[in-house]
Formats: sequence, C-alpha cells, structure tokens
Amino acid sequence: MQTSIRSTILLLLLVCTGSVSGADHSVARQWNEVMLSAIRKDFARPPIQARNLFHVSAAMYDAWAAFDATAKPFFLGRTVGGFTIPFNGIPVPSDLAAARREAVSYAAYRLLRQRYKFSPATADAYRRFDSLFVHLGFDTLFTSTNYSTGSAAALGNYIAQKVTEFGYQDGANELFDFGNAYYKSFNPALDPIKFGDSTIIDPNRWQPITVGTFIDQNGNPIPVKTPPFLCPEWGNVVPFAMTAKDRTTYTRGVNKYHVYHDPGPPAMFDTTNPSSVGSELYKWAFTLVSIWQSHLDPSDSVKWDISPASLGNITSLPATNAELMAFYDQLNGGDKGKGRTTNPKTGQPYVPQIVPRGDFTRVLAEFWADGPSSETPPGHWYSILNHVSDHPQFQKRYKGIGPVMDPLEWDVKSYFMMGGAVHDAAISAWGIKGWYDYVRPISAIRYLADRGQCSDSTKPNYNKRGIPLIPGMIELVMPGDSLAGEGNKNVGKIKLYTWKGHYYIKDPRVNTAGVGWILAGDWWPYQRPSFVTPPFAGFISGHSTYSRTAAEVMTLLTGDEYFPGGMAEFEAKKNQYLVFEEGPSVDVRLQWATFRDASDQCSLSRIWGGIHPPIDDIPGRYIGMKIGPAAVAEADKFFTGQITSAGVHSLDGAVPTSWSLSQNHPNPFNPSTTISFTVPAASHVSLVVYDIVGRTVAVLANEYLQAGSYQRTWSAAEMPSGVYYYRLHSGAYSETKKSILVK
Repeated sequence: MQTSIRSTILLLLLVCTGSVSGADHSVARQWNEVMLSAIRKDFARPPIQARNLFHVSAAMYDAWAAFDATAKPFFLGRTVGGFTIPFNGIPVPSDLAAARREAVSYAAYRLLRQRYKFSPATADAYRRFDSLFVHLGFDTLFTSTNYSTGSAAALGNYIAQKVTEFGYQDGANELFDFGNAYYKSFNPALDPIKFGDSTIIDPNRWQPITVGTFIDQNGNPIPVKTPPFLCPEWGNVVPFAMTAKDRTTYTRGVNKYHVYHDPGPPAMFDTTNPSSVGSELYKWAFTLVSIWQSHLDPSDSVKWDISPASLGNITSLPATNAELMAFYDQLNGGDKGKGRTTNPKTGQPYVPQIVPRGDFTRVLAEFWADGPSSETPPGHWYSILNHVSDHPQFQKRYKGIGPVMDPLEWDVKSYFMMGGAVHDAAISAWGIKGWYDYVRPISAIRYLADRGQCSDSTKPNYNKRGIPLIPGMIELVMPGDSLAGEGNKNVGKIKLYTWKGHYYIKDPRVNTAGVGWILAGDWWPYQRPSFVTPPFAGFISGHSTYSRTAAEVMTLLTGDEYFPGGMAEFEAKKNQYLVFEEGPSVDVRLQWATFRDASDQCSLSRIWGGIHPPIDDIPGRYIGMKIGPAAVAEADKFFTGQITSAGVHSLDGAVPTSWSLSQNHPNPFNPSTTISFTVPAASHVSLVVYDIVGRTVAVLANEYLQAGSYQRTWSAAEMPSGVYYYRLHSGAYSETKKSILVK
C-alpha cells in the first residue's frame, strides 16, 4: 500500500549512520529546521525560498558576527543593493554564548514570522516558530530594537526589521507578492487534456499550462487554472557574490532583463529551415525526453547496478553539440559516468545494487521532483548539509582544516555560505529563464508530432517541421494498429513508445501506467496530472543549477568531495514511496559517493521526469561550477574580516541624484491625497502605500516611466485613520516617507 504523503524530511541516511540529538543542535540549526518545515507547506516557489533561506541565514550570521572581533556582518553597517543598514556596534556581553544564542533567535524568529505570514500554512508555521521561541526561553512580547543598551534580543529584532525593509526594495517585488511587473507570455496556454498542441505560436517560447485544478509542487491548491510564469524578472534581485561583471542586460520592448552568467541561447527550432543545426539539436533533445520515459517500467526486464560502483564519477562535461549528444545514452538512458571501484574511506569495493531500471528511474524522478511536502531544491541541500553535519565521522572543521568549530559557529557560517550560493543560483537560473523564455518538453514534443514526421518523404504525414522517426520509439500509426481508432482516423499520426500517462491510472496508490505505444498528441511528463510541468520556462534547469552550485559549496566547505564514510543513500521502500503511481516494485536505495554525484543524478532525474531536455541541463551545471566557488570566496571575506563596509551590490550603478519623492499634499493624508515624484531617466518604477505592519494597501504605480515629473492620487476613503508609509522604488533607488491618514 502506497503512502499518500512521503516523509516530510529529506531522509538522507548516511552509511555508518549515527545522529546528533536535538539537544546538541545549535539554535541556528533549530531555526533552520523549523524553517524547512515551513517551506514544505508553503507555496512551491524555489527562487523565493532560496531568497528566504539566504536572508534568514544572513540574519542569523549577522547576529553572531556582531559580537565577533574578526568576522564582519553581511547586512549590519553596510550598504547592500543601495540599502544601508546602520550599525554602531554593541557592547561586549558578559556571557558571549548566551548573547549570541539570544540575538540569533530573535533575528530568526521575527524574520521567519514576516516571511511566512502569507503562507497557506501560516498557522502551522507560526505554531512551530512560537513553540521553539518560547521553548528556548524568550519573550514573544519583547519588540525593542534599541540594541545600544547591549540587549542581544533588541539586536536580533533590529536585524530582522532591517532585513525586512531591505527585502521590500531588493528587486524581488515582495510588496506585490513577487508578482510580474512586465513579463507577458507569448504563447497561448496549452490544455494538456486536449489532443496535441494547436495553440502554440512559437515553438521556442514558453507556454502556460491550463489544468482543471492546479496543485503546486508542495500540494497546495492554487486558485488559478493557468498559473503565470513564476519570477521571470528575478534577475532584478540583489545577489550575494555575483557582480556587474557577471551580468548581461537585455531589453525586450522597454523592459530590462538582467542575466547573470549568460550561457547564450538554447537550441532554437528554425521553422524556415528545419534542417538547420539548431533545429536538429532541438529535435534530438526533445525526442530524447520521450524515449527516456520508456525507461519507467520495472517489468521491462532491464536491470541496472545503481551503486557508486557503476554510476557517477563524471570527469568532464560536454563542451560542444557533438559531445552533448554523446554524453547521454539516447536509447538506453544514463550518462558517461563510469562509477568507482573502491570506497576511499573504507578501502573496500562499493557493493553492487541490482534493481529494475524502471524502479530506479521513477524513484530518482520523484525524489528530486519537489513534491509533495518538499523543501524545494535549495532546501534539499540545506537538509543534506544538516545530515552531513550530524554524521559521526564528520568533524566541523572549516574546509576540512583548522580547529573544530563549536556548533553555532559552524551552522551560522555554513548556512550563510550555502544561502548566498543558492540565492545566486536562483537569480542566475531564473534571470536566464525569464529572458530566453524557453519551451518545455510537453509543448515541444506535441508541436513536432502535430506537424508529422520529418524522416522519410515517401511515407505518410511527411513534414520537414515534424518529428524524426526512430524505429521502436517513434513511428507512424498504420492500418490495423491498436491506435488506429474508429474508421482508421488516427492512421498516419505519430505514436510514441513511452510512459503511457495518467489515462491509465485510476488510483495512483495501486495502479501504474506502464510503458507502451500512445499517440504523441497524448504525451504527458511523469508528474502529477494536477501539476503537469512547472509554471516557468525550461532553459536553464533550476535543479541542475542549484544542485551543482550546492555540491561545489559542500565540497569546498567540508574540504572533501566525498560524503562522510564515502557514501550516502536514501531508501525508497517497496510500494510505499512513489506518489505519481504505485511503486517501486522492490526496495531501491539511491546511493552517491560524492556531492557532485548526487548533483548529477538530480540533473538526470528531470529528463526522466519529462521536465527538461539535455540542452537545459548542462548549462546549469556549468553555471553552478562558477557560482558555488564564488560564493565560498565571498563568504570567506566576511569570515576573515576582509570585506569593506560599503556594499557594491547595486543593479543599476550609482543612484541618480535627481530622484525625488515629495511629501504628500496635503499632509496629513486625507481620503484623496496627491503624491508627487520625479524620475530622472526612463525606468521601471513602483510607488506603494503600506500600513504600519508592512501590508500593502495601495499600488499607485508599477510601470515603466519615461524621465519626468509625475503625480499619483491615493483614494483612501475606505481606509481607517492611522500611520501609513509610501515608498518610491526603482533599481538601486528607494525612498520611504511616513504620513498620517486623518478623517
């Protein structure tokens, strides 16, 4: 009997396993655990969760570093993204450990309550936050931010308050619930229930998906049938270690798209020249996805050794199109990894684990699929970091050398480093997604098949813009075929030998779809039918970018490419683990020797899951190989006190001196008040009114404006009297004024 919901924790069972009791965990670790619990029930928005993880981690690190003679804080006393957080130091406490424990807890508690106040599971999150805070002995009613008295609690409150204010102007559009300011989808939506894809206009652009009831990756029902693109303008967000040198700025219409570590465009399908190099690569990549979904049947008699003896140990990534096509085994699945014969930690051979390929591929696809009840990819790697930190053979030595750190120092520094890295990975990946706006497999496969076959002009349904025929995998429906339909209506259409999809699953707890021939117009990815595919563009793979970034961080942070003990594993029990359908048919243990091996399997999981083609994968891995080491180097500067007090993380350079935001007229506010402001250069501008607790009550401007002077009127007839703020924001410029509404 399959469980309805998998474990709410990423159970990474390390070989030679052991654990550290909760009582031995630092307060930073305890706050990280309740945050991961909140993420599992929050909306599944990976870049937003990466930002939350970084900001909370940085807040905890600052609360620790504020008392250190060497380390420098990230926010305190610095200007980051055009936003300055003053800090004059705090008196040395008589009990340093207690002060740090208190400051870290207040900073985390206040910021977590702010970041998850609109979660679909706010009550559960707040219960966890409050319970831990009170259990630690702290006062929920203490809200002072006056740390000049030496109060560690006030310092924590101050940090949370200032990080909250920073987040309102860091380019994430938090005040508008992270909504899109200017991105518009080019293609009409696809209804996957309908045959084929008759609505797509450009086969190179992302296409929204319409479903009867959309349930996100964490199992939350979303009250829209066609979810919009999630965070296509995320390149506007202030990064951690990435700088202007890493950034390319593009313009679509009058709107800017910031792209960090620009990989260049993916393979484009040229409708005027469907035999071009780009078109051929496009067809190869997306047909490979369909073929790999034929590997999802455990009854096909194919068995694999999935231990580190046979999988992993990729020594180089493809650099050319020819190398890319040779890197993946199109027909049989898998990559160029050759495995390792010996565990270097034990000196013993890795023990083979022979299982049905169809069980391994399904477990792999669901393990990394982020649903249901998942921490999303950035949270996965925090969980992996936590389990590595707990391993009895692991010592908390920074980069594997030097003295053993106390648990709090290890946690705040490792979280800060990991957070900065996955935050930058999100900004890079989603900036690329927003600009290149690339198609997903469900749209590309159906588009190609709708046009016919491009392999043989002497056969039916020939079209140069069609899909290539591959015997045994992609063929034409012929008379007498079981798919021919009534009156042979389907004869000549394209059929695929692949995962058969949700039409063959009445109850995922007891049924499997299996693999077989289906009409290409009915192709689905291996996901839940209420989800289908993520609501954002494919290129590049966020999973590949996050995971390779984090694997590089783990390798450098621990000073060892191997997991403690030389191997980590996750066990999926027979007929208890899978959610999309019943299975696996046997116990399956995912195993990895190194952090990079785990990352590489994560990348492959998205191909077997029908979410990404290979052309989305490899650029993400390459970018992760840049972001991870850069984040480690940047964090080092703070740990060693080498960072300057003035930040340089500004998206648009110096703030123009000719910006202005006038005091409202009349002042105080009345039920109809005019606010004046001046824009010195063409810019995307927001003018927001919010109440004393930070809730948005009016959006007076959220648009691209030419240089000039403007006025906006706030019609506040329905608002109660009280204190309100209004903020003008654009790029690195942000200014807030306070007024009172009087009726």
